[in-house]
Amino acid sequence: MRLQKFMAHAGVASRRKCEEIIEAGRVKVNGETVTEQGVQVEENDKVTVDGKLLRIPKSNHYILLNKPRGVVSTADDNKGRKTVLDIVPVAKGRRLYPVGRLDMDSSGLLLLTDDGELTQRLLHPKYELEKTYRVTVKGVIDEDTAKKLSSGVQLKDGMTSPATFKILEHRNAKTRLECTIHEGRNRQIRRMFEAVGAEVVELERIQMGPLKLGQLGKGEYRSLREKEIRMLKSWK
Repeated sequence: MRLQKFMAHAGVASRRKCEEIIEAGRVKVNGETVTEQGVQVEENDKVTVDGKLLRIPKSNHYILLNKPRGVVSTADDNKGRKTVLDIVPVAKGRRLYPVGRLDMDSSGLLLLTDDGELTQRLLHPKYELEKTYRVTVKGVIDEDTAKKLSSGVQLKDGMTSPATFKILEHRNAKTRLECTIHEGRNRQIRRMFEAVGAEVVELERIQMGPLKLGQLGKGEYRSLREKEIRMLKSWK
């Protein structure tokens, strides 16, 4: 098995991220530092990252979390802020990582898993994993603006792909919308509204591919059902 694939199976990160870790000289195989890609490892080889021994789990874990605001979507944080693993006790001692991210001021559905292969698949642009959000913005967004957002707007990193922006209601000088995108750009929803002169005051992800947030309360989590895991693995 190739080293980066072994690392992904062990839950270190996506395969692409594992390649970066290898290049940084953080990986040893049987005590020897490896920086080249494509090195083959066998079942009995001793592989470490930053001195920690890796093991491929006999079974993977899949956790659906309703991330509250004020929590960062990373496995650890060098600023000492609360992370998603701090609010999921089942994650202690396991190499669980978030699939995609929600910024600190956003809430909603987040998948945590140690299945590196699935993580890589879901994050790959090729599969266009749809993500749906409930968004509240300051001011009144009219139908023409919603259509413009759906068609695509120009951001610093290029034009956004077609999406769906549906107005739910106008209340108290604010607009509530449901938005579905399939790209994975950093802070994309917020930046799209900024591009049309609107400020997001609340953002919640309610669906990602076949996974739905449902009635899960803020800070609550559950294991994925077998049917949900199969649907994710067969997502095209």
